[in-house]
This record gives sequence, structure tokens and C-alpha cells, in this order.
Amino acid sequence: MHHASLQSLRAFEAAGRNRSFRAAAEELHLSISAISHAVRKLEETLGVSLFVRSGRGVRLSSEGEALLRFVSRGFEEITRGMELVTSRGPQLLKLHSAPSFAAQWLTPRLGAFMEQNPDITVRLSASAEPIRFPNDEFDADIVYGQPDQGGVVVVPLGMETVAPLCSPQLAASIKGIDDLLDKVLIDSDFKKVRWSDWFAANNIAANPPRAARFDRSFLAITAAVEGLGVALESTRLAERELLSGRLVRPLGGQTRDQDYVAHFLVFPTTGRQRAALRVFVSWLHDALGLPTAEALLGLPMTEAAS
Repeated sequence: MHHASLQSLRAFEAAGRNRSFRAAAEELHLSISAISHAVRKLEETLGVSLFVRSGRGVRLSSEGEALLRFVSRGFEEITRGMELVTSRGPQLLKLHSAPSFAAQWLTPRLGAFMEQNPDITVRLSASAEPIRFPNDEFDADIVYGQPDQGGVVVVPLGMETVAPLCSPQLAASIKGIDDLLDKVLIDSDFKKVRWSDWFAANNIAANPPRAARFDRSFLAITAAVEGLGVALESTRLAERELLSGRLVRPLGGQTRDQDYVAHFLVFPTTGRQRAALRVFVSWLHDALGLPTAEALLGLPMTEAAS
């Protein structure tokens, strides 16, 4: 196995991925005969046929299909490793985020981040299911709720306040907590703090009589803006709506609202070396008004146990 050259493996990977010696030759700026020779040499080294050759072209054999999966993954890992140790040229930062944080807070601010860092290209994906490192292709994840995987750096993203929010028109009819009981109360199914928790914290023994339920906070916030009812939501996620006056806190200063750490930044320990990730974490902390991102700047930060 140690006689298989990197050049032969690269030629095989390109030919297998493209299902064509010609396309591989164009991609690697080599001749078709050079690709064919490299693949033949690899086949002789391994003692198996990696391609089935016919008059109309080539196709991978079953052995070739199996090997391609591992070789492709290997070249991807080499590329990721090189990205870890270099900051020269354009850099791709692959982020994953909980949907409501992505829609309500992160996306509106990404333009400012990219303007400040023109050499960093951001690819953002969002889903409710946290990703698993190191199997996924992302550099970092912003998750809702305490992460449960080991071998990663976990960065709490500060306290959030959960409070009743509604349109100014609806707020005009809310003078006290009792006025909430005849309103539609909007809940988010996956939120850690629910209306029942909020009422208990305010010493009100009441079950909300009318409720509209959504599975994402950004939907609950939108519903509140449209006047559907009163949402119990994070003032951080609803920051733009509060600043614009589309939402207000009808009982601000009168009630005991809930403060808790809702979101966490998670990344593999090797990510500390990535220049693009270091820049993003520093920017994220600054944008959230949090202390400097200690873990990437050489000071202690939580690292989950392996």
C-alpha cells in the first residue's frame, strides 16, 4: 500500500468522481494518457481493477466504488487540514445555526461581518438538529440549548431575556398580567421557557386559556408582529422588531421576566487554529456585547469532555 503514489490516487479520484478519464485530465491539466497510466499503476499496486473499460468509456468497478469513497474523503480532509494552517487568500467559513437565531439575529448582521472581512466567504445553513463533529463538514454550529457532544469547544453566547411581546395596538389593552388571560398567547414548541414557566415565576396559578403554537421562534415573532396575539419570546431574537416599534413589551417593568443562556457556539477543538473561525468568534462576541472570546485568544473557555 505504501507504494501507491499521491499522484496516482489523485488521478483515480478525479477520474472516478467525474466518471471520465477525459474530464479528469482537463481538471488536473494532464493528458488522458497520463491519467490512464496513473490509474493503471495504482491498479497494479493494489492488484485489483478499479475501472471497467469498454469501447464507449470507463465505469468504476465495485472495488473502485468502494475505494473512491475513502480516497475522496481523504483528499477532503487534506484540504481541511491545509485550511487550518493557512490564512492566505480567500477563506470559506462554513457555519450551521439554529433556525431562529440564523433568521432573526445572525443573517441581518452577516453583511457587516463580510464587509469587515472581505477575504472570508460565509456559507450558512440552518436546521433545528445540531450537527455532529467531526463527521459534518461545518466549521462551527450555533445551537439552542446546552450541547451534549464531547470533544468540542462550547461557548455560551450570553444571557437572553424572555418576555411577553406584542404589537403596539394589542398592547394598548394590556395594563396588567390579568389582561393576558383573555388574549391569544403564542408559544414556541421547542422553547425552554414556556408560558406556564412565566406565569409560575410571576406567582400566577393559571393555564393560558387560548394559545397559538409554532415550532420556531421566528414564526412566533412574526405572528406577534401581525397582531395574532402575545408571544413569549427572546428580546434578543426580536431586537429588530422592538427597535422598529413593530413589537413592544406591554408589561415591561411590571413583571418578572426570564433570563437564561439560550444559545451556544460549538466547534471542534482543532477549529481553534482556523484564522477565519477566530475572526468570526471575536466578531460574534463583539456584536453580542460579550467579553472577548477567550478560548481562541489564549484564555480559558469551556471545553466539553471527550
